[in-house]
Amino acid sequence: MPVYRKLVRDGIPNLITAQGEKYRVRTLEPKEYITELRKKLKEESEEYFQAASDEEALEELADMLEVIQALAETHGSNSAELEKLRAEKAERRGGFKDRIFLIDVEGE
Repeated sequence: MPVYRKLVRDGIPNLITAQGEKYRVRTLEPKEYITELRKKLKEESEEYFQAASDEEALEELADMLEVIQALAETHGSNSAELEKLRAEKAERRGGFKDRIFLIDVEGE
């Protein structure tokens, strides 16, 4: 029997049951949940860097976004507030569309 010991999406138990398999799960305590979400974000990030195609990369980015939204909720926020913060920061400092690579700053 494979042992996973990791946070999974809410629908995974139903998928396992639909395949005729049995499983064991437990509900994480809040601090454990944050720790596991952080691990999951790292896992999804690593999978993104290993993606071999645009399609795979987008799948991993979608997974990362799901984890980021869950993390925002653990910090008392939500995806709408997170997007507002992102937009405000982009307004003040810009985004990354211009592909600017800073080499150095004279005087620092």
